[in-house]
Amino acid sequence: MARLVYTFALWLALPLVLARLWLRARRQPDYMQHRGERFGRYASRPTRPVIWLHAVSVGETRAAQPLLAALAARYPGHQLLLTCMTPTGRASALALQGIEVQVVYLPYDYPFAIRRFLAHFQPRLGLLLETEVWPNLLALCAAQRVPMALINARLSQRSYRRYLRFASLARPAFATFAQVGAQSTGDRQRIVALGATAVGLTGNLKFDVTPDPHLLAQGAAWRSALGARKVVLAASTREGEEALLMPLLKELAALGHFVVVVPRHPQRFDEVAQLAAAAGLPLSRRSAGAAPGPALAGWLGDSMGEMPAYYALADCAYIGGSLLPLGGQNLIEAAACGCPAVIGPHTWNFSEAADAAVAAGAALRVADVAGLAGALVSILADDTLRSRMSGSAGDFAAAHRGATARSMALIEPLLGPRQ
Repeated sequence: MARLVYTFALWLALPLVLARLWLRARRQPDYMQHRGERFGRYASRPTRPVIWLHAVSVGETRAAQPLLAALAARYPGHQLLLTCMTPTGRASALALQGIEVQVVYLPYDYPFAIRRFLAHFQPRLGLLLETEVWPNLLALCAAQRVPMALINARLSQRSYRRYLRFASLARPAFATFAQVGAQSTGDRQRIVALGATAVGLTGNLKFDVTPDPHLLAQGAAWRSALGARKVVLAASTREGEEALLMPLLKELAALGHFVVVVPRHPQRFDEVAQLAAAAGLPLSRRSAGAAPGPALAGWLGDSMGEMPAYYALADCAYIGGSLLPLGGQNLIEAAACGCPAVIGPHTWNFSEAADAAVAAGAALRVADVAGLAGALVSILADDTLRSRMSGSAGDFAAAHRGATARSMALIEPLLGPRQ
């Protein structure tokens, strides 16, 4: 009954769904591409048995890369299908190197669209990454005997409370998973409490993502061009944060430091450029091609797929989404690049990883912008502290690898031996 009510509400919301798609397309025109896929209409059919993995956007797509590589090596007779929900996620998936994968949008959670998707691709197995739990999708996969697993699963306390408000809808959905690989013990406990049964502890796939050595070399070359100047990076900043950060970044630039701001969402590049100009901080756009040097105060990192290069360039980085109550962005990539990190108080999206990074000495946690200013100045001024944090970051990242192998151990019983 709960799912019937949910589906009825989805139908009532269809005009809003279409309006939201149109509004997003005004800011990011790629949203209007492949519209039919969002309702289960696809072109080419697979010619081999399909292993399907769903990664909603850029972060999940990057995390999926080592798992996709392991699946391709283990099951060469299968076709890998990667679904996503955003144009940036789709672009990231299409840019994966060395992995043959078909990339499409997952349809909205309307039963007719899900049936079309399943009829077209007939997947042997579905893998959902992190928190993608859709009631109709899971119910119809169960009805058609498509085994489903939730991989790299995370469920914050806040999300857990939201699911509890709709327990009659959430519990049957979680109960359909044949396997769940949780990132942490807290995630595991909350997922079990919502009705999942076979729940293992696999760790976080993001630790298994190896930074591209060419990007690390590019960042090192940029750093060398700056000589003795220190570099401060504001990484994956979110809406509302840049306005808080601009006065601090302007002060650091006035002290001779090179500042770099990389917004989390590409559709906000122009907006952040305007904020910097209004604050009197002359940031050159990375897309303009100007190399870092003594003539530049800093960069607006308006490029995609270059985060390892930015981290290799930086002497320290603020990890966005954590000063305001937005849950925080991924600090694991910074650690893998050996970049000292500073985080704010709001890190529930990566709570255990953030706490572990602070405990390992790879990151500092601050309460507000004033604390952030003090932390950044301390790291920039103290070569010993900066070197120690950089080494601790690399050690922290290395110590937490292995989630891919543990996830494969959960997946293999669902697919059988190598094929």
